[in-house]
Amino acid sequence: MSVSLTFPGVFIEEIPSGVRSITGVPTAIAAFVGRTRIGPVNTPVIINSFGDFTRSFGGLDVNSSVSYAVRDFFQNGGGQGIVVRIFNDLDSTKSPPVTAPHNGVATITITSGATSIVLRAVSPGDWANDLTVKITVLDSTFGVNNGPPPTAKNAQLASVATALGLDNSDVPTYTNNLKQIFDLTISSGGASEIIRNVTASPSNRPLSQVLKPGSSESQFLIWEPADNTTPITSFDISGLVGKSFTVAANGTPGTASAVLVQAGAELNNSESAPVYGTDATTKDGLFALEGADIFNILCIPPDTRDPADGISWLDTPDSVFAKALQYVVTRRAMLVVDPPTAMETAADGLTTLNDLATNGITGDAARNAVMYFPRVDEIDPLKGNKIGTFVSAGIVAGIMSRTDAARGVWKAPAGIDAGITGTTGLAVSLTDAENGEINPIGINALRNFPIVGSVVWGARTLRGADSLADDYKYLPVRRFALFLEESLFRGLKFAVFEPNDEPLWSQIRLNVGAFLNNLFRQGAFQGRTPRDAYFVKCDSDTTTQNDINLGVVNVLVGFAPLKPAEFVVIKIQQIAGQVTT
Repeated sequence: MSVSLTFPGVFIEEIPSGVRSITGVPTAIAAFVGRTRIGPVNTPVIINSFGDFTRSFGGLDVNSSVSYAVRDFFQNGGGQGIVVRIFNDLDSTKSPPVTAPHNGVATITITSGATSIVLRAVSPGDWANDLTVKITVLDSTFGVNNGPPPTAKNAQLASVATALGLDNSDVPTYTNNLKQIFDLTISSGGASEIIRNVTASPSNRPLSQVLKPGSSESQFLIWEPADNTTPITSFDISGLVGKSFTVAANGTPGTASAVLVQAGAELNNSESAPVYGTDATTKDGLFALEGADIFNILCIPPDTRDPADGISWLDTPDSVFAKALQYVVTRRAMLVVDPPTAMETAADGLTTLNDLATNGITGDAARNAVMYFPRVDEIDPLKGNKIGTFVSAGIVAGIMSRTDAARGVWKAPAGIDAGITGTTGLAVSLTDAENGEINPIGINALRNFPIVGSVVWGARTLRGADSLADDYKYLPVRRFALFLEESLFRGLKFAVFEPNDEPLWSQIRLNVGAFLNNLFRQGAFQGRTPRDAYFVKCDSDTTTQNDINLGVVNVLVGFAPLKPAEFVVIKIQQIAGQVTT
């Protein structure tokens, strides 16, 4: 806005430069969808280490292939991940299956007189079936067992009661505080915690706040408002002291009850559709990723172990991959499709690939999918350190992340520098001839070479078959294009509702050009000069008057991608002696 010139003098105005820096988006955030031991359901949780995963989802679990994939991701250089826990509250132990009690969430009921308190497990699942709660009165904290406490102890009780905002008009009368202040000792799976100085009745630390969903001080339990509809004004715990309360079918106040095994029903493997989600509107299963700002790689490891050895894993249903493929296209991400177990027999490999194609891993959308063969052999510490066959999705995602950090998203995550960590070998040792069978049809190989060890030895998308001649035959080209699309999508939002004419167009050319030039200087494009590497066009040629009338501004961005040197051909010629002609 111009300065109002009302008197003689010097006036200063600040005007915008027109520069709006476009920042490149992250390129290797891996999302994992599947069963975990504990954790929030249908909620994307960001993790930056396997320690984060352990705190939020319980670490390695014998029934969770996701837990192994996440471990592989970080072992192989992964940076940031997102985990979505799926859960099916159908109790498959019943015939026909029925919804588990409390939708699979274990509960504990503590009753005193006519008042009951219901505590819920922080998340559903059979992990909570061994939950135990024990009440300890405040006086035991000070070493008092029975009878009136000494004067000094009574003063300490009164001090705690005052801090909690309790009525101490009758202090030093000991009984009043004894009936209100207590500690909770909560145990599950060999771990325990103590929640100190809480009350059931109103105070500065009532259970309803101390165990409030979303901010509970307990890693195991929450106060569920829907289960505690009656206001609690007084809760005499003197008769409940020292007794344990467990997840029970019919809780008997003041006594330990039998554990209800079905309280935390776990995933029913036969119900794939309810588990993996319906569509983006439901925001369940893999579509819970709608709640994540961005992810670049999607991994859906299989959920069922092979009954033949009890260690290896079977296949993720093709229908799930087909649904996930359509979703990653909308999110500008890549899907890692694990090879079917049937592909481990070379004779059946091509047939199995064709079967995959008929189940949705085909068409232009397959540009956003990638497959690596074979699977890998790993030691399972939860199965007596036996060796089983695992999918490589987590490994591949980790190598992509490692390569992006070291070289950039335009570098193929393959080669002798793309070493695989944490495995004992490959499920199938490919020969050069066998590698030559799968590479031309768009399947990447995992190879083992002397000295080098196990490495990723392919960089094609599932549209990378030679016969298709697709623009996005190569994985680094596709991932780099997605990176550019997402970065420009976010970076050009400043242009919305701006006056649609040359000042805006020049601003767009300036900012997009600066962004692409920075990438050129990093070696992201083919070409010796910026003119050879990219162009940005936004003017009256791309945006006509009719476009302006419709409120449209058109930006044309072209780039020359770097393509991997997939075949290095060395020609050698022997120099004959000088021949005089």
